Amino acid sequence: MWHTEIRQHTRHNFTVNVLDGAFFGLGLGFASTVTVIPLFINSLTDSRLLIGLVASLHTIGWQLPQLLTAGRVSRLRRYKPMVMWMTIQERWPFLGLALVALLVPTLGKELSLPLAFLLVTWHSLGGGLTATAWQSMIGKIMPAERIGTFFGTQSAAANLLASGGAVVAGFLLFNVAAPYNFALCFLLTGLFMTISLGFLAMTREPEHAVQQTGGSGHADWSQMAGIMRRDRNFRWYLVARMLSQVAWMAISFYTVYAVTRFGMSEETVGILTGLLMLSQALANPILGWMGDRWGHRTIYVAGALMMTASAGIALLAPEAGWLYAAFALAGCANAVIWSIAMSFTLEFGEGQEKPLYIGLANSLIAPVTLLAPMIGGGLADAFGFHAPFLLSVVAGLATAFLLYFVVRDPRQKLAETLPQPLAAPLPRE
Repeated sequence: MWHTEIRQHTRHNFTVNVLDGAFFGLGLGFASTVTVIPLFINSLTDSRLLIGLVASLHTIGWQLPQLLTAGRVSRLRRYKPMVMWMTIQERWPFLGLALVALLVPTLGKELSLPLAFLLVTWHSLGGGLTATAWQSMIGKIMPAERIGTFFGTQSAAANLLASGGAVVAGFLLFNVAAPYNFALCFLLTGLFMTISLGFLAMTREPEHAVQQTGGSGHADWSQMAGIMRRDRNFRWYLVARMLSQVAWMAISFYTVYAVTRFGMSEETVGILTGLLMLSQALANPILGWMGDRWGHRTIYVAGALMMTASAGIALLAPEAGWLYAAFALAGCANAVIWSIAMSFTLEFGEGQEKPLYIGLANSLIAPVTLLAPMIGGGLADAFGFHAPFLLSVVAGLATAFLLYFVVRDPRQKLAETLPQPLAAPLPRE
């Protein structure tokens, strides 16, 4: 059986996919959607709206398209071929960005700006179109008891190398004349992501049986609608995920709050940002391992409470020193919203329905992901930063409540439906 073959290749697949994530993260460090790409767009236009769209495109591009590919993914015998083809769409646009940056003096800003946005959008949508097949592949090739450890380790490696890449990118932007500085950063991103692609290609994935139903796009949507109608537990999980996006919204305003409320210097803000990234990198493998041992739902609850505590500290902070704790807790909470959320989502659904659950879980929360920072910004403008921080506290508590008291652990539900000798023991909560 293919399950036995998967077990034989677990160590190999774990290693090559962590290296894939590590070099992917290193590449992103040279083309960060928080610093490098916004700076490049800023060199082409004064529009703050267009500059702000960069981060939104990255997030929505990852979440929204997942539902569009879920039906097709559910009918695949192997996920890797689709992953390999689609992930090129999120990696090689950076080579195009390098060329655009190099040709800015020739093309002019009027033509370079739309070309740059086209390539950034291509990269973002490429990630989303890859995501359902990639998550399905990881859920297949990683044993259930190691999935959290894998996502945590991969995320930690990606974050650490991305931090190093960002430091080198800053040096290049400062010391190399424009536009060659941006072109070099984007070229290095494309190079490291191509190396990353090589490790991904080394993944060993056997075929699995698929019930060929001749499903069409209409049938796929009907099947996903059926999941939403019958799976009450999954519906509550989606509500909890939407609330979690509101809870995590406060992080977007921490840096500006630190400067405007306490007059922090850029150097101190840099230290706080480094603390957030370091705590996230350290927390990822630890929390992933804990999720495998005690249940990902339990760690998700803990993450929601950490985000609640972080926003609460920022809300009540009488002096700047309190923000060190807020940033550190936010870093740990960030590890939960990525690696633990993906690990927990992979526990919903069985067989061919699992990609449909993945697509639903990620695409349906996309509107909230987009609107939450906008609502927070509106509240901050109208009432000050305490308003979005308070909203995050309430949303964090609501997320923890739903996950702990309403959402059931899918592994527990599955175990209850199996004959007792076949039901694997669950982690104690």
